[in-house]
Amino acid sequence: MAFEGLSEKLNAAFRRLRGKGRITEADVREAMKEVRLALLDADVSYSVVKDFVAKITERAVGADVLESLTPAQQIIKITNEELTLLMGGGNEKINMAPHPPTIIMMVGLQGAGKTTNGAKLAAYLRDNMGKRPMLVACDVYRPAAITQLQVVGEQLDIPVFALGQVNPVQISQHALRYAKDNGYDTVLLDTAGRLHIDEQLMNELKNIKKAVNPHEILLVVDAMTGQDAVSAATAFDEALGIDGVLLTKLDGDARGGAALSIRAAVGKPIKFAGTGEKLDMIEVFHPERMASRILGMGDMLSLIERAEQSFDEKKAAELERKLRKNRFTLSDYMDQMAQLRKMGDLNQIAAMMPGEIGRQMANTQLDERLLIRQEAIIQSMTPKERETPGLLDASRKKRIAAGCGMQVSDVNRLLKQYELMLQLTKSLSKGRTPLGLGRVPNVGKVGGLSKMHGFGRRKRLK
Repeated sequence: MAFEGLSEKLNAAFRRLRGKGRITEADVREAMKEVRLALLDADVSYSVVKDFVAKITERAVGADVLESLTPAQQIIKITNEELTLLMGGGNEKINMAPHPPTIIMMVGLQGAGKTTNGAKLAAYLRDNMGKRPMLVACDVYRPAAITQLQVVGEQLDIPVFALGQVNPVQISQHALRYAKDNGYDTVLLDTAGRLHIDEQLMNELKNIKKAVNPHEILLVVDAMTGQDAVSAATAFDEALGIDGVLLTKLDGDARGGAALSIRAAVGKPIKFAGTGEKLDMIEVFHPERMASRILGMGDMLSLIERAEQSFDEKKAAELERKLRKNRFTLSDYMDQMAQLRKMGDLNQIAAMMPGEIGRQMANTQLDERLLIRQEAIIQSMTPKERETPGLLDASRKKRIAAGCGMQVSDVNRLLKQYELMLQLTKSLSKGRTPLGLGRVPNVGKVGGLSKMHGFGRRKRLK
């Protein structure tokens, strides 16, 4: 999970601050030493860490902070704000052409994930922005690159323009004419990469840029390469003048140094993040939401947005009615697990949840086999047992396990996960939120956030 190691270390440092009744300047500087070490261990560049810690320290040792009623919470708030600024302050959108088609040139080193994530981006633009995208196969060197693009294009129902092993400049020019003639308003060029940056690669990319004058040059970088990602961003920007970054494999980098360093080092925003291998796992990069995740506050807005795309409104309304009557049953649990599956794996959802709920969910796995087993267990229960799980004593569990060919431990595991889901749905339903329940929550009340971080009154999210 992205930033997992960094998040744990930062929270440990702030936990010690929260345990003090009164905080001195020496306490702040000691905590900042831990923050500095945590960031360096997360592979954030030294110069970025130095400036970042200096800014927090300068703001945190002021009298208005140290003499406040909740100095530890004020310092966490300052850190949250500075983390957000470090990653760009706010989301920056793709440059769209005033007169279509918009040309997006995908560049990057080989292995960064240009082909797959270019296709993901095309599907995102279609599904969320109403665009009519077309992919263009300009990588004529890597074996099977064209085939790979055609395969993912077919899976996502995105058309792919290809001319085979001819000059990439000619391919891009022909593709642009084809897009204009056939009503495609967004053209994504999947260009070639190399294992390293060389003059031949850069010259080819410069020639494509000169030929089609793209509205957006989006650099695709692998988050797991750490500072190498920053070096690649610097080199591509100097040669081409990139407009933004698509950071891939963010789900596999528990450190997160690339995400925290690129904006400060290159001055270019991270616009999108690839968060998993599935073809729908791409999301807009929101610095303020990512900062909140890093500090263990969750990311309720992203969770809500994902839920709104996945949840059945009729089932959500029925669930709301049941929750009001405190009637969340095992049958409801199965419905919710099936709908959660549409949102992605539970590790990603856990990263968006604040506090203890997120930590409990973090190592939970959700797969087809688990759902099949759990469904078998629930179907082995009587209707009354499904409606009233409190009836399940040792003898009933033994009978249920025998009826579905499993162990009592499997039944207990299901019931434990049911209790976690019950806790989750109760927390979220107070604000009628992510499980499709409508109104956006007061973040301070969700998952005990106000108790954990003591931020006091909060404005309702918009």
